[in-house]
Amino acid sequence: MSRIEVHIDRIVIGGLEPADQKALLEGLRHELSSVLSNPEVRASIARSRRTPVLRLGRTPWVPGPTGTRRLGSHIARAIGKGMGP
Repeated sequence: MSRIEVHIDRIVIGGLEPADQKALLEGLRHELSSVLSNPEVRASIARSRRTPVLRLGRTPWVPGPTGTRRLGSHIARAIGKGMGP
């Protein structure tokens, strides 16, 4: 598999300021790109399957763009774990 395309139609997280929303998406996008480049994750997602819900567990969050960017990264890593072997 040489290319992965991810389409996220909508992310709903209430209570974030517009700048924080942008930071969350930046963190998510950057970390998800890193997670999906992992060969083990790529091999695992090559098999078709459905994962309707991923439980993230405790997710630390500090208000502001930096904390929200970290939250986006944490969500991306949780997605990778949910898709991994």
